[in-house]
Amino acid sequence: MDSIDERINEINKKRKWANGKLIKSSSKVFKIIQELEKATFADGSLTKKQKELIAVGISVITNCESCMQWHISEAVNDGASEQEILEAIEVAFEMGIGPATVNGRFALEVMDSLFHKK
Repeated sequence: MDSIDERINEINKKRKWANGKLIKSSSKVFKIIQELEKATFADGSLTKKQKELIAVGISVITNCESCMQWHISEAVNDGASEQEILEAIEVAFEMGIGPATVNGRFALEVMDSLFHKK
C-alpha cells in the first residue's frame, strides 16, 4: 500500500496535469469554475478559513480524496489548527450518520406496516 505522502503527491500531480490540460485547451467552462472557486472562497461574512473548514466536512461526506487533500491544505494555509480541522471532520461524521437515522424512520414505518397491520 502506498504511503499517504505518495497518495497526496499523486493527487497533486494529477490535479496539476488536468488543470494544465484544461487551461491549455482554453476550456471556457473550466475558467468559469476557477472564477467560481475564487469567488466562493473569498473572505466575506465567513472567512476563507471558515469556508475551507466547511469544504473539508463536505469533502468527507462526498468521499472526495482530492477535495479533502486540497481543502485541508488550504485550511492549514489559512491558519486552521489541527483541532479545527478535526472538528470539521467530526461534523461530517454526524452529518453522515444523521441522514441514516432519518432514512431509518422510513424503514421503521415499513416494518410497522408489515408487522402491525390493522
